[in-house]
Order: sequence, then structure tokens, then C-alpha cells
Amino acid sequence: MSDLRIENLSKSFGATPVLRSISLEIAAGAFTVIVGPSGCGKSTLLRVIAGLEQPGKGSIAIGGRDVTQLAPAERRIAMVFQSYALYPHMDVYKNMAFGLKFAGLDTKEIDTRVHQAAKMLQLDDLLTRRPAELSGGQRQRTAIGRAIVREPDVFLFDEPLSNLDAALRINTRLEIAALHQTLDATMVYVTHDQVEAMTLADQIVVMNDGSIEQVGTPLELYRTPGNLFVAGFIGAPKMNFITGPEAKRLGAETLGLRPEHIYLSGTEGEWPATVSMVEHLGADSFVHADADGIGALVIRDRGDSALRTGDRIQLRPDHEFAHRFDAQGQRTTTPRSSQD
Repeated sequence: MSDLRIENLSKSFGATPVLRSISLEIAAGAFTVIVGPSGCGKSTLLRVIAGLEQPGKGSIAIGGRDVTQLAPAERRIAMVFQSYALYPHMDVYKNMAFGLKFAGLDTKEIDTRVHQAAKMLQLDDLLTRRPAELSGGQRQRTAIGRAIVREPDVFLFDEPLSNLDAALRINTRLEIAALHQTLDATMVYVTHDQVEAMTLADQIVVMNDGSIEQVGTPLELYRTPGNLFVAGFIGAPKMNFITGPEAKRLGAETLGLRPEHIYLSGTEGEWPATVSMVEHLGADSFVHADADGIGALVIRDRGDSALRTGDRIQLRPDHEFAHRFDAQGQRTTTPRSSQD
């Protein structure tokens, strides 16, 4: 495993800037997830790290070695793509072994690496099957196995779960997390799904419009988002934003409260509201309500919530968990509850 250092990296497609002076340090063995909306530049950044795109400015070092001008094959990286990119005429064994054979490794070493990776990924019984005979999850594990056998310094994942259904996404996410623990490898993982980011990452990099908005652990970004963009992107459902007189009363241009920090009160509360919809998700329910003079809010309630559309309710915000943002959307104070 090796560390990864990016300094002042910029990239444009024609006159359109895609990456704007990106600087980032990733420790050896860390699992770093890059998140952001579609078009923010996260996949382009990964492709530049891999050497599939050349930067306009800046440098990339892997394990202290400047790789900015090196070809992908010389960077000691392995990349797992959104599409599995498997050879349809080859079985699982040959798909995993192909790159090693091309690199000139002897047959015994190739066989050892392939069988070790297959055992790790529970592909032992599938080595003679072709991609058409595999499920989506098995194809993705084969693609991951093809990366493992190369024994790279850095693994790069470009939205590897996007083509899987919901159940397979969860299972494969757990497999990737376990794989990181087993390999103790440096991994950089790109996704638009902030749930994947929160559950997988040691470190999250939030990107927007070609720039890095904030870097931190999942809990740091959840508890102390640096600006409105990060506050709205990290968390599901996203943070409630309140403007107008209520925000100004608390010294903010915008006030942020997560759904779990607005409580349903009995007969008295600060904010009277009308229920517009209730989402029952089993362990939790999310109550969508229109608060008088404030606007739309989402409140986390117990799974067996009896609320219905049209019900009048009383809400009590927990101001200790309130996030305050200025007119530029920057956080001005840290909630007292996040300072522990």
C-alpha cells in the first residue's frame, strides 16, 4: 500500500474547467470516498489519478513517486469501473488472469494469485463460468478480483455498485468493506451515493463544480458541515434549512436542523405544522410537514408513527444541534453537541 498526494491539479475540456486546483492527501491504507453530484468532476479526478486523462496543471505522487507523466500501466494502480468490462468469451479464471499474463508473470504465480483472490471473493466455484452465466454481483466480484491479483499500490473504484439492484448494492458494499480490512490497501472510491460514502469511508471528499468543498471523516462531515452544500449533501434525508425571521432570531442567515433534531411535541411546541406525507420505513418513519411561517420540514419519528396526512402537530427544535450559516452559505458556529 502507498499514500497518494495530489497538488494543485486542474483539468479543462476545451474552455470548460472540470477540475479546479485540487489538492488532496490520502494516507497509506486509507479508504477515501469522493462524493458529489453528477458532473462535479469526481470521475474525471479518478481518471486523472489513473492516468486515463492528463491534467492541465498540477502533480500526482503515489508512494512518494511522481506519476503525473507516467502511463497507467506504470503507476501500480488497479481500477474497477462502473461497467464490469469483462471479456465475454473468457471464463472467470481467464478474465482475472489476463492482465497478469500480459504483464509476463509465470503460470504458477498467476495461478496462485487468481486462486487466492477467488477464495477471498467466494468465486472458487465459478472460475470456469463465463460472464453471461454470472449474476451482476458475481460479475462485479470478478472485476474486483481482476484488480486484486495485480497487487497494486492503490485501488481505484469508479461507482462500482451503480449497475446492481438495491439488495446486491448492500451485500457488495459489505464485501468491499471487508476486502479493505483484509488487504489493508489504499482505496479511492467514487460515488454519488452519500450512504455508500458514510458506510465505507475513513475519509470523505465532497466535491462540487470541480472543487473540493470539504474533507473529513463521515461523522465530522455529518456533525460539522462547513457550508450549506455539504450540509445538504451529507445525510439522508438531508438537513432541513430554515430562512427568514426564525433563522435571524437565532443569529443566522440560514438555520440547519437534521430530521432527528426536530421533535414531535404534545400540545405545545415552538412550530405548529400540518403533516403533508408520512414515509413508513420500518424502524423509522419520516414525517413531511409544512410548518406555519417556516415552510417544509422533515422530521424523524418512530417506525409505528400514527400520524396521517392533514394532521396538525407541534414541533420542538433542539437548538443545541442547530447549524448556523451566513449569507455566503458558510458555517458560522459549531453546534454545542458536536464539540464533544
